[in-house]
Amino acid sequence: MKKKIYLTAGYNTISMGTGRKEFNPKYSRPGIEHYIKEAGQSTIKMINGAENIDEIVISNFASSLYNNQGNLPGYAPFIDEKLKYKPSTRVEGACGSGGLALATAIKFLFSGESEVILALGFEVQNTMKAVYGADVLATAGWWGHRKEGHAHFFPGQFSDRAGAYYEKYGKEITRKAMVKWYQNAIENARLDSTAQEFHNSDTDLEKTASIEPNKKNFVEHLTVFDCSKVSDGASAIALMTEEGLKRCNIPKSDTIEVVSFAQAEDNITTKPEDPTKLLTTQKAVQKALLKAGISKDEIGTVEAHDCFSIAGIMAIEAIGFAEFGKGPEFVISGKTSRDGQVPFNTTGGLIGWGHPVGATGIHQAVTIWQQLTGNAGNSQIKINQNKPYGMTINMGGDDKTVTCIIYKKSE
Repeated sequence: MKKKIYLTAGYNTISMGTGRKEFNPKYSRPGIEHYIKEAGQSTIKMINGAENIDEIVISNFASSLYNNQGNLPGYAPFIDEKLKYKPSTRVEGACGSGGLALATAIKFLFSGESEVILALGFEVQNTMKAVYGADVLATAGWWGHRKEGHAHFFPGQFSDRAGAYYEKYGKEITRKAMVKWYQNAIENARLDSTAQEFHNSDTDLEKTASIEPNKKNFVEHLTVFDCSKVSDGASAIALMTEEGLKRCNIPKSDTIEVVSFAQAEDNITTKPEDPTKLLTTQKAVQKALLKAGISKDEIGTVEAHDCFSIAGIMAIEAIGFAEFGKGPEFVISGKTSRDGQVPFNTTGGLIGWGHPVGATGIHQAVTIWQQLTGNAGNSQIKINQNKPYGMTINMGGDDKTVTCIIYKKSE
C-alpha cells in the first residue's frame, strides 16, 4: 500500500423488501432520497461533520431504470449542504458497484488530493414487478445473451452453473450444502436488526430450503431460497488517511486498515470458461492475498458475494479454503458457520441481509468494520488472534467485475 488507508463510521439502513414486516408492495415506500440521506447523514455525524469530507463516491447500479434518476453525483450536497461544490463521483459495475466505490476512494486517497472520502452505495429496486425487474437486472450481463436466457436471467445463469456443478461433483451433497448455506444466512440475519430476513421466524429452515428445484415454477437447478433478495437500502462508510483521522478526531481503535485490494475483470460478452468455477473471483483473491503478503489461513472472516447459494460455495473454492468440488463438504461440516473455521457473511450476506445492488460491496465493508472493531452487537463473532484479517468479495454480473479487499484492525 502506498499509504495507510482506514475505514470507520459505517452505517446501514434497513434492507427493505419481502421478509420485512414493514414492507407492503401495495403501499408507497421511501425513495432513493430517503436512503441516501439516512446513510449519508448518519455516517457524517460519526465523523464529526460534513466539513471534514473532501469528496464523495456514490455507487449505484440502475437508478436510471428503477427510479428514472441519473446524475447521482449531484446528490452529495443533498445529503448535507456543507458538501456543496465538493467533488462527487458515481461508479457502476452492476452488483459489484460498491466494491468499485471503495477501490475508487482508496485510489483517490492515494493521489493526495483528499484525506477523507465518504463512500455511499444504494439501490431502490422495489419500484416494478419482478417480470420487469428481470430485464433491468439482465443489463448486469451481456444483453446479447438476454433473448436466449431464462425469463429470470441471473437465476437462469446460476442455475446453469449449479447444474454443471451437480453433474461434475454430485447433486445430493451440493444441494445439502446449499440448504446449509441458506440456514446459516437466515440465522445470521436474525441477529442484525437491519437485515431483510431479521423477522424470519421459520422454525424449520432445513425443511424449507430442502424443496426440490422445479423448472416449471422457477429455474431448473435452483429454488427461490437459493437466491438473494430484491432490496431497497443504502450503506455508507468513511475512508481516511492518517491526516484524515486527525482532522475528524477519530481514534485508530475505531478503525480498520486496508491491507490490500485487487480488481479483476472478465469479458462480459463471453459465457463462463468453466461454469463450475468462479475464475475471476479466484484471480482477484489471489492478487489481493499476494499484495497483502498473507495466506488464506490468516483470514478470520469473509463477506462473500452469495447472490445465489451456489456462488457462495464456489467462492469458498475460489479463495482456496477447499479444493474444487470440496466446497459442499466445507459448508456441511460447519466451517463457514459463525462459530466455524472461517465465519462467512455474519449478518446474513446477500441471501439473508439483502442485496440492494449498489450498496452491497459497501455493506460488506461495514460488516467487516463492525466485526474487527468489536462493534457488531448481537452479530459479533470471536476474532481469532492468529487470523486477524477480514476479506470482502464483491462481484458484478456472472463473475465479470470482481473486487477483493483485505482488512485488519488498526493498531
